[in-house]
Amino acid sequence: MYAGGHKNEDGTVTGWRQLDSLSEALRKNYFALKQDTEILGEHVIRLTVTEGLARAAARRGITPAEVDWFLPHYSSEFFRDQVYDAMAGIGFNVPYEKWFTNLADKGNTGSASIYVMLEELFHSGRLFSGEKILCYIPESGRFSVAYMLLSVV
Repeated sequence: MYAGGHKNEDGTVTGWRQLDSLSEALRKNYFALKQDTEILGEHVIRLTVTEGLARAAARRGITPAEVDWFLPHYSSEFFRDQVYDAMAGIGFNVPYEKWFTNLADKGNTGSASIYVMLEELFHSGRLFSGEKILCYIPESGRFSVAYMLLSVV
């Protein structure tokens, strides 16, 4: 993600200070928050699942067998099968029946997504004491990721 610039056809970025005036930068939307979706598509799954989940699972000794619910935050259904395939590719198969997402109903609620999903699952009556919930929260602006393994009490 970036702001204060414009990505050119050749991949370079022209910053607002390279323009003739601040008013030109404002008129041309240079300060709008933008995201390079090509870079996102090329790297986010590899960095957040193939490498990120593999590292977290190994470090914390997490296995797919102990996951009762998987709550993935992704911005678009475009990523659903990619996340699933990447998880399977590292031997961390969690079947779709264990996935809980509300993207189709609530949309992408940004940084609140995981909390909205947890609240909805909590009030669904589908949770039982002792179950484990694995949350996947990627942040595409910096290609960082957080995983949370929660226990239902």
